[in-house]
Amino acid sequence: MPEAYPDVSVIVATCDRPGLLERAVASILSQDYPGRVECIVVYDHVDVRDLNLSVGPDRALKLINNGRWQGLPGGRNSGVDAATGELLAFCDDDDIWLPAKLSRQVELLADPAIGAVSCGLRLRGPGIDKERVLDRDRVVLDELLADRVMEVHSSTMLVRRSTWAAAGDVDEGIPGGYSEDYEWLLRVTAHTPIAVVRQALVIVDWHGGSFYFGRWATIVQAQRYLIDKHPELAGSRRGMARLRGQIAFALASGNRRMEALRELAAVVRLNPTEKRVLVIVPVILGLATGERLLRMAQKRGKGI
Repeated sequence: MPEAYPDVSVIVATCDRPGLLERAVASILSQDYPGRVECIVVYDHVDVRDLNLSVGPDRALKLINNGRWQGLPGGRNSGVDAATGELLAFCDDDDIWLPAKLSRQVELLADPAIGAVSCGLRLRGPGIDKERVLDRDRVVLDELLADRVMEVHSSTMLVRRSTWAAAGDVDEGIPGGYSEDYEWLLRVTAHTPIAVVRQALVIVDWHGGSFYFGRWATIVQAQRYLIDKHPELAGSRRGMARLRGQIAFALASGNRRMEALRELAAVVRLNPTEKRVLVIVPVILGLATGERLLRMAQKRGKGI
Protein backbone atom coordinates (compact mmCIF):
# COMPACT_ATOMS: atom_id res chain seq x y z
CA MET A 1 0.00 0.00 0.00
CA PRO A 2 1.16 3.59 -0.54
CA GLU A 3 2.46 5.67 2.37
CA ALA A 4 -0.33 8.20 1.82
CA TYR A 5 -3.87 7.02 1.34
CA PRO A 6 -5.89 9.26 -0.98
CA ASP A 7 -9.46 10.04 -0.02
CA VAL A 8 -11.97 7.99 -2.04
CA SER A 9 -15.50 9.07 -2.93
CA VAL A 10 -17.89 6.30 -3.97
CA ILE A 11 -21.10 7.21 -5.80
CA VAL A 12 -24.18 4.99 -5.57
CA ALA A 13 -26.98 6.21 -7.86
CA THR A 14 -30.35 4.74 -6.89
CA CYS A 15 -34.10 4.93 -7.36
CA ASP A 16 -34.19 3.49 -3.83
CA ARG A 17 -34.26 -0.26 -3.41
CA PRO A 18 -34.57 -0.94 0.33
CA GLY A 19 -32.45 -3.83 1.51
CA LEU A 20 -30.32 -4.00 -1.62
CA LEU A 21 -29.20 -0.38 -1.23
CA GLU A 22 -28.27 -0.86 2.43
CA ARG A 23 -26.30 -3.98 1.50
CA ALA A 24 -24.34 -2.14 -1.18
CA VAL A 25 -23.56 0.85 1.05
CA ALA A 26 -22.55 -1.35 3.99
CA SER A 27 -20.02 -3.13 1.75
CA ILE A 28 -18.50 0.23 0.80
CA LEU A 29 -18.30 1.52 4.37
CA SER A 30 -16.76 -1.82 5.48
CA GLN A 31 -13.76 -1.63 3.15
CA ASP A 32 -10.42 -2.48 4.77
CA TYR A 33 -8.84 0.53 3.02
CA PRO A 34 -6.87 2.59 5.60
CA GLY A 35 -7.74 5.95 4.03
CA ARG A 36 -10.93 7.97 4.16
CA VAL A 37 -13.94 6.64 2.24
CA GLU A 38 -16.90 8.87 1.47
CA CYS A 39 -20.05 7.14 0.18
CA ILE A 40 -22.52 9.39 -1.65
CA VAL A 41 -25.98 7.94 -2.27
CA VAL A 42 -27.81 9.83 -5.00
CA TYR A 43 -31.58 9.41 -5.02
CA ASP A 44 -32.92 9.78 -8.54
CA HIS A 45 -35.92 12.11 -8.27
CA VAL A 46 -37.42 10.23 -5.32
CA ASP A 47 -37.47 11.27 -1.68
CA VAL A 48 -34.22 10.82 0.20
CA ARG A 49 -34.56 8.04 2.76
CA ASP A 50 -32.30 7.75 5.80
CA LEU A 51 -30.18 4.61 5.93
CA ASN A 52 -29.84 2.92 9.30
CA LEU A 53 -26.15 2.12 8.97
CA SER A 54 -23.23 2.66 11.30
CA VAL A 55 -20.45 4.87 10.00
CA GLY A 56 -17.01 4.17 11.44
CA PRO A 57 -13.83 6.26 11.68
CA ASP A 58 -12.60 7.73 8.37
CA ARG A 59 -15.94 6.91 6.80
CA ALA A 60 -18.65 9.34 5.68
CA LEU A 61 -22.14 8.86 4.27
CA LYS A 62 -23.95 11.55 2.28
CA LEU A 63 -27.53 11.25 1.03
CA ILE A 64 -28.46 13.66 -1.77
CA ASN A 65 -30.90 14.17 -4.62
CA ASN A 66 -30.00 13.94 -8.28
CA GLY A 67 -29.73 17.56 -9.35
CA ARG A 68 -29.04 16.67 -12.96
CA TRP A 69 -31.12 15.08 -15.71
CA GLN A 70 -33.23 12.18 -14.42
CA GLY A 71 -31.60 8.79 -14.88
CA LEU A 72 -28.43 6.91 -14.03
CA PRO A 73 -25.99 9.19 -15.90
CA GLY A 74 -27.36 12.28 -14.14
CA GLY A 75 -27.23 10.50 -10.79
CA ARG A 76 -23.58 9.60 -11.23
CA ASN A 77 -22.69 13.11 -12.35
CA SER A 78 -24.53 14.60 -9.35
CA GLY A 79 -22.55 12.31 -7.07
CA VAL A 80 -19.26 13.48 -8.55
CA ASP A 81 -20.39 17.10 -8.19
CA ALA A 82 -20.77 16.48 -4.45
CA ALA A 83 -17.63 14.35 -4.03
CA THR A 84 -14.57 15.54 -2.14
CA GLY A 85 -12.21 12.61 -2.74
CA GLU A 86 -9.12 12.55 -4.91
CA LEU A 87 -10.24 9.18 -6.24
CA LEU A 88 -13.72 8.41 -7.60
CA ALA A 89 -15.54 5.09 -7.73
CA PHE A 90 -19.02 3.85 -8.55
CA CYS A 91 -21.16 1.01 -7.24
CA ASP A 92 -24.54 -0.11 -8.55
CA ASP A 93 -27.12 -0.19 -5.80
CA ASP A 94 -27.61 -3.96 -6.00
CA ASP A 95 -23.92 -4.95 -6.09
CA ILE A 96 -21.52 -5.83 -3.27
CA TRP A 97 -17.87 -4.90 -2.80
CA LEU A 98 -15.57 -7.39 -1.09
CA PRO A 99 -13.50 -5.79 1.72
CA ALA A 100 -10.17 -5.63 -0.14
CA LYS A 101 -11.47 -3.93 -3.30
CA LEU A 102 -10.23 -0.40 -2.71
CA SER A 103 -6.97 -1.45 -1.06
CA ARG A 104 -5.98 -3.64 -4.00
CA GLN A 105 -6.93 -1.02 -6.56
CA VAL A 106 -5.14 1.88 -4.87
CA GLU A 107 -1.96 -0.21 -4.88
CA LEU A 108 -1.98 -0.15 -8.68
CA LEU A 109 -2.46 3.62 -8.77
CA ALA A 110 1.06 3.95 -7.36
CA ASP A 111 2.03 3.92 -11.04
CA PRO A 112 1.52 7.53 -12.20
CA ALA A 113 0.95 6.35 -15.79
CA ILE A 114 -2.28 4.67 -14.69
CA GLY A 115 -5.39 6.81 -14.28
CA ALA A 116 -8.01 4.11 -13.77
CA VAL A 117 -8.27 0.64 -12.23
CA SER A 118 -10.80 -2.15 -12.58
CA CYS A 119 -11.02 -5.63 -11.05
CA GLY A 120 -12.66 -8.98 -11.59
CA LEU A 121 -16.25 -9.65 -10.70
CA ARG A 122 -18.48 -12.51 -9.65
CA LEU A 123 -21.95 -12.98 -11.12
CA ARG A 124 -24.27 -14.34 -8.48
CA GLY A 125 -27.99 -14.99 -8.70
CA PRO A 126 -30.62 -17.68 -9.26
CA GLY A 127 -28.92 -20.58 -11.01
CA ILE A 128 -25.58 -18.81 -11.49
CA ASP A 129 -22.40 -18.30 -9.50
CA LYS A 130 -19.60 -17.46 -11.90
CA GLU A 131 -16.36 -15.49 -11.71
CA ARG A 132 -15.29 -13.19 -14.54
CA VAL A 133 -11.62 -12.24 -14.20
CA LEU A 134 -9.49 -10.97 -17.08
CA ASP A 135 -6.31 -12.81 -18.05
CA ARG A 136 -4.37 -9.56 -18.54
CA ASP A 137 -3.20 -6.59 -16.48
CA ARG A 138 -4.33 -3.76 -18.75
CA VAL A 139 -7.31 -2.82 -20.91
CA VAL A 140 -6.70 -0.28 -23.67
CA LEU A 141 -8.92 1.60 -26.11
CA ASP A 142 -8.45 -0.79 -29.05
CA GLU A 143 -9.76 -3.67 -26.93
CA LEU A 144 -12.88 -1.73 -25.96
CA LEU A 145 -13.49 -0.70 -29.56
CA ALA A 146 -13.48 -4.39 -30.51
CA ASP A 147 -15.44 -5.71 -27.53
CA ARG A 148 -17.45 -4.50 -24.55
CA VAL A 149 -15.14 -6.31 -22.04
CA MET A 150 -17.81 -7.17 -19.49
CA GLU A 151 -15.27 -7.40 -16.66
CA VAL A 152 -14.73 -3.62 -16.87
CA HIS A 153 -18.00 -2.85 -15.16
CA SER A 154 -19.46 0.28 -13.59
CA SER A 155 -19.14 -1.23 -10.10
CA THR A 156 -15.49 -2.21 -10.61
CA MET A 157 -14.06 1.16 -11.65
CA LEU A 158 -11.81 3.45 -9.60
CA VAL A 159 -10.44 6.58 -11.31
CA ARG A 160 -8.34 9.58 -10.46
CA ARG A 161 -10.21 12.87 -10.43
CA SER A 162 -7.87 14.03 -13.20
CA THR A 163 -9.05 11.09 -15.32
CA TRP A 164 -12.66 12.08 -14.73
CA ALA A 165 -11.87 15.65 -15.77
CA ALA A 166 -10.11 14.48 -18.95
CA ALA A 167 -12.84 12.01 -19.96
CA GLY A 168 -15.76 14.24 -18.98
CA ASP A 169 -19.09 13.54 -17.32
CA VAL A 170 -21.22 10.50 -18.00
CA ASP A 171 -23.26 11.37 -21.09
CA GLU A 172 -26.77 12.37 -20.02
CA GLY A 173 -27.90 12.65 -23.63
CA ILE A 174 -27.55 9.00 -24.58
CA PRO A 175 -31.08 7.66 -25.19
CA GLY A 176 -32.44 5.93 -22.10
CA GLY A 177 -28.99 5.91 -20.52
CA TYR A 178 -28.35 2.66 -22.41
CA SER A 179 -24.63 1.71 -22.64
CA GLU A 180 -23.72 4.88 -20.74
CA ASP A 181 -20.89 3.08 -18.92
CA TYR A 182 -19.40 1.69 -22.15
CA GLU A 183 -19.54 5.10 -23.83
CA TRP A 184 -17.79 6.69 -20.83
CA LEU A 185 -15.13 3.95 -20.79
CA LEU A 186 -14.28 4.69 -24.43
CA ARG A 187 -13.45 8.24 -23.36
CA VAL A 188 -11.52 7.07 -20.30
CA THR A 189 -9.30 4.72 -22.31
CA ALA A 190 -8.64 7.47 -24.85
CA HIS A 191 -6.63 9.11 -22.02
CA THR A 192 -5.28 6.22 -19.94
CA PRO A 193 -5.05 2.44 -19.94
CA ILE A 194 -7.18 0.75 -17.29
CA ALA A 195 -5.14 -1.38 -14.91
CA VAL A 196 -6.78 -4.60 -13.72
CA VAL A 197 -6.68 -6.34 -10.36
CA ARG A 198 -6.88 -9.96 -11.45
CA GLN A 199 -9.17 -10.97 -8.62
CA ALA A 200 -12.97 -11.00 -8.28
CA LEU A 201 -13.62 -8.20 -5.78
CA VAL A 202 -17.17 -7.21 -6.75
CA ILE A 203 -20.28 -9.39 -6.56
CA VAL A 204 -22.74 -8.44 -9.29
CA ASP A 205 -26.32 -9.32 -8.44
CA TRP A 206 -27.24 -11.22 -11.61
CA HIS A 207 -30.99 -11.54 -11.24
CA GLY A 208 -31.76 -12.52 -14.82
CA GLY A 209 -34.03 -9.56 -15.49
CA SER A 210 -33.39 -6.51 -17.57
CA PHE A 211 -34.62 -2.94 -17.30
CA TYR A 212 -34.49 -2.83 -21.09
CA PHE A 213 -36.81 -5.76 -21.85
CA GLY A 214 -39.30 -4.44 -24.39
CA ARG A 215 -37.50 -1.12 -24.82
CA TRP A 216 -36.12 -2.16 -28.18
CA ALA A 217 -36.52 1.24 -29.85
CA THR A 218 -34.44 2.85 -27.09
CA ILE A 219 -31.64 0.33 -27.63
CA VAL A 220 -31.62 1.04 -31.37
CA GLN A 221 -31.48 4.79 -30.77
CA ALA A 222 -28.76 4.50 -28.13
CA GLN A 223 -26.47 2.27 -30.18
CA ARG A 224 -26.82 4.51 -33.22
CA TYR A 225 -26.08 7.52 -31.01
CA LEU A 226 -22.95 5.72 -29.75
CA ILE A 227 -21.74 4.97 -33.28
CA ASP A 228 -22.31 8.57 -34.36
CA LYS A 229 -20.52 9.98 -31.31
CA HIS A 230 -17.49 7.70 -31.63
CA PRO A 231 -16.37 7.50 -35.27
CA GLU A 232 -13.29 5.60 -34.11
CA LEU A 233 -15.57 2.56 -33.69
CA ALA A 234 -15.61 2.26 -37.49
CA GLY A 235 -11.93 1.30 -37.32
CA SER A 236 -12.83 -2.04 -35.75
CA ARG A 237 -14.84 -4.30 -38.04
CA ARG A 238 -15.36 -6.72 -35.15
CA GLY A 239 -16.60 -3.98 -32.83
CA MET A 240 -18.87 -2.43 -35.41
CA ALA A 241 -20.36 -5.84 -36.24
CA ARG A 242 -21.11 -6.34 -32.54
CA LEU A 243 -22.91 -3.01 -32.23
CA ARG A 244 -24.85 -3.36 -35.45
CA GLY A 245 -25.71 -6.92 -34.44
CA GLN A 246 -27.24 -5.55 -31.24
CA ILE A 247 -29.18 -3.04 -33.35
CA ALA A 248 -30.41 -5.81 -35.66
CA PHE A 249 -31.48 -7.93 -32.69
CA ALA A 250 -33.40 -5.02 -31.14
CA LEU A 251 -35.06 -4.17 -34.48
CA ALA A 252 -36.14 -7.78 -34.96
CA SER A 253 -37.38 -8.01 -31.37
CA GLY A 254 -39.42 -4.84 -31.94
CA ASN A 255 -41.06 -6.32 -35.06
CA ARG A 256 -39.09 -4.07 -37.42
CA ARG A 257 -38.00 -7.03 -39.49
CA MET A 258 -37.14 -5.39 -42.81
CA GLU A 259 -34.86 -2.93 -41.02
CA ALA A 260 -33.38 -5.83 -39.07
CA LEU A 261 -32.61 -7.67 -42.33
CA ARG A 262 -30.71 -4.68 -43.67
CA GLU A 263 -28.69 -4.42 -40.47
CA LEU A 264 -28.06 -8.16 -40.50
CA ALA A 265 -26.64 -7.93 -44.01
CA ALA A 266 -24.25 -5.20 -42.82
CA VAL A 267 -23.20 -7.35 -39.86
CA VAL A 268 -22.34 -10.30 -42.10
CA ARG A 269 -20.30 -8.05 -44.41
CA LEU A 270 -18.37 -6.66 -41.46
CA ASN A 271 -17.76 -9.95 -39.68
CA PRO A 272 -19.27 -13.20 -41.02
CA THR A 273 -18.40 -14.96 -37.73
CA GLU A 274 -20.29 -12.47 -35.51
CA LYS A 275 -22.04 -14.69 -32.96
CA ARG A 276 -25.18 -12.55 -32.73
CA VAL A 277 -26.20 -13.65 -36.22
CA LEU A 278 -27.29 -16.95 -34.65
CA VAL A 279 -29.85 -15.21 -32.42
CA ILE A 280 -30.95 -12.51 -34.86
CA VAL A 281 -32.15 -14.93 -37.55
CA PRO A 282 -34.65 -16.86 -35.34
CA VAL A 283 -36.19 -13.58 -34.17
CA ILE A 284 -36.52 -12.26 -37.72
CA LEU A 285 -38.15 -15.53 -38.76
CA GLY A 286 -40.57 -15.40 -35.82
CA LEU A 287 -39.20 -18.64 -34.33
CA ALA A 288 -38.33 -17.03 -30.99
CA THR A 289 -38.82 -13.72 -29.20
CA GLY A 290 -36.01 -11.38 -28.26
CA GLU A 291 -37.08 -11.54 -24.62
CA ARG A 292 -36.81 -15.32 -24.52
CA LEU A 293 -33.36 -15.43 -26.12
CA LEU A 294 -32.09 -12.64 -23.88
CA ARG A 295 -33.29 -14.48 -20.77
CA MET A 296 -31.57 -17.65 -21.97
CA ALA A 297 -28.31 -15.76 -22.45
CA GLN A 298 -28.54 -14.12 -19.03
CA LYS A 299 -29.01 -17.49 -17.33
CA ARG A 300 -25.53 -18.31 -18.64
CA GLY A 301 -24.08 -15.02 -17.42
CA LYS A 302 -24.06 -13.41 -20.84
CA GLY A 303 -25.81 -10.68 -22.79
CA ILE A 304 -26.63 -10.21 -26.47
